[in-house]
Amino acid sequence: MKKNNKLLTIMLSIVAVIALIGVIAYVLLTQLNGEAKEAKEPTIEEVILASVDIPEIRTNLADGHYAILQLKIQTDSEDAAQELTQRIFQVNNLVIQELSEMTEEDLKGKQGKVLFEKAIKAKMNELMQEGEIQQVYITSFIVQ
Repeated sequence: MKKNNKLLTIMLSIVAVIALIGVIAYVLLTQLNGEAKEAKEPTIEEVILASVDIPEIRTNLADGHYAILQLKIQTDSEDAAQELTQRIFQVNNLVIQELSEMTEEDLKGKQGKVLFEKAIKAKMNELMQEGEIQQVYITSFIVQ
């Protein structure tokens, strides 16, 4: 009898451990799926609705050359895009200030443009109240 009780106790312990592992796995998978759904990328339609076109900007660079460029700025929501539309004059100001300290050499190649985009994004995010800037895209760019 003692042997049967011992065997039964061991079997129940094993079943309890397996059930516990199953519950933990289910909870982890559910949590990971929930986070994945929250972090899904926006559709192109959502990106367009949350983006603002910045009209052509012409300005002098620090070395005497001049730049002509256009931007599209992606925000995190339609409300943020509406706010950004009202702040276009501030975007123009920030772009002109940033470019006035740069040279043609600073803007050459991919790295120069990426640094410029990051600088504009950071400075605009300091001003935004209804969301944030996700990405700054250069859609047209000429330096002469």
